[in-house]
Amino acid sequence: MAAFQNSLRVHRTLVALLSLMASANTALSQFCDDGSGNYCDVSPEGCDSISRKLSCREAWAENGITFSNNLTQFYFGTVDGGLDQTDRYGGHGDYVANFDFGKLGVQEGLFLKLRAEHRFGRSIVEPTGALLPATLAADLPATDSRDLYLTNFVITQALSESFIVFAGKVDTLDGDANAFAHGRGIKQFSNVAFVANPIALRTIPYSSLGVGFAYLLEGEPLLSFLLINPTNTTTSSGFDELFSEGIAVSVEMRVPTNLAGRPGHQLVGATYSNRDYTSLDQDPRIVLPQVPIDRASDSWSLYWNTDQYLVSDRSNPNRGWGYFARAGIADNNTNPISSFLSAGIGGSSMIDGREDDAFGLGYFFYDTSDEIGPFLNAALGGIGDSQGVEAFYNFQANKMLTITPDFQWISQARESVDDAYVLGVRANLAF
Repeated sequence: MAAFQNSLRVHRTLVALLSLMASANTALSQFCDDGSGNYCDVSPEGCDSISRKLSCREAWAENGITFSNNLTQFYFGTVDGGLDQTDRYGGHGDYVANFDFGKLGVQEGLFLKLRAEHRFGRSIVEPTGALLPATLAADLPATDSRDLYLTNFVITQALSESFIVFAGKVDTLDGDANAFAHGRGIKQFSNVAFVANPIALRTIPYSSLGVGFAYLLEGEPLLSFLLINPTNTTTSSGFDELFSEGIAVSVEMRVPTNLAGRPGHQLVGATYSNRDYTSLDQDPRIVLPQVPIDRASDSWSLYWNTDQYLVSDRSNPNRGWGYFARAGIADNNTNPISSFLSAGIGGSSMIDGREDDAFGLGYFFYDTSDEIGPFLNAALGGIGDSQGVEAFYNFQANKMLTITPDFQWISQARESVDDAYVLGVRANLAF
């Protein structure tokens, strides 16, 4: 019954969103009038009738409503080692809508961001035997469901050009930003080790209710603060358990740098939660059995990352390639990963004529907790350190489609499982 009620809440929210979009479309029709009485409506015929050839989507964007959608398909196999040599097909749908209520004539500086996600098929995560998912997005937003969930519903108010406040249901995967190793697992690397620092995953849930603020520098967050419910409420509204188990806090500072006229960043962050931890939670961002642990209150993590262009296009400084690195430590009593390190190179292709392609090559290492390890030993056998490598090349087939061959080598934290060699291809349709 609870699952049905949660699905019903999401359904009602999506229906309300569609109603809002329909109302906005009616309001925006005035901006598409070409003087002959032809308006831009949601039908292709309506758009084709506009003499100035302004598409419906462009008209919406000019007046405050934008969409950014991705449908990503994964076909990956464990070609050697791991728990099982097999192949799997899965996918992930990611649908984002942004509303600028200033342009819509409601209130200046007021914004709304919505994200809905679902998954389908099966991922290669389980056959690899690895604790860090090799194809993160294929298991988001929830590993045990293929339903569509609203993972982000955030209202933002700009109080000035450099200061914003926000509140709502927050999807935290956009944190720990990096120019070459981020991309939500669909545009750059696939392994979670190169999407965000896994050291912070224990304290900060994937999606939950929260509030925060950010100082901006040239439109990008310089300092951000987030106060969030410490439990994951991806599949529900989250109001029923809001702060019932305490709070979680995340603080990040991302400072732009300039090395020989080329852009880069230095990021430092910290997380803290006063939640009582009595077991390892199920989380699509890290594969762990749900086993009890010694009761511990509070958890924390500290992390750092950097990106730096070594070669950049003079006409477009954000096109080029460079290096990245991440590091972090966490509370040994509550976090299964006590320390983490990754490094690599990535960016735009260096092949002439293929400037829209991208590539990445990265290495990661993590140390498992001495305190959590014994509990994992009972469920998984011996537990030790782990390391791995991922390499990908992203072919830009056309403006909407990218095709990405990917190879990974994973040295297991589970001592009873052989190293996994993972080979696959990812296709992302952006629309």
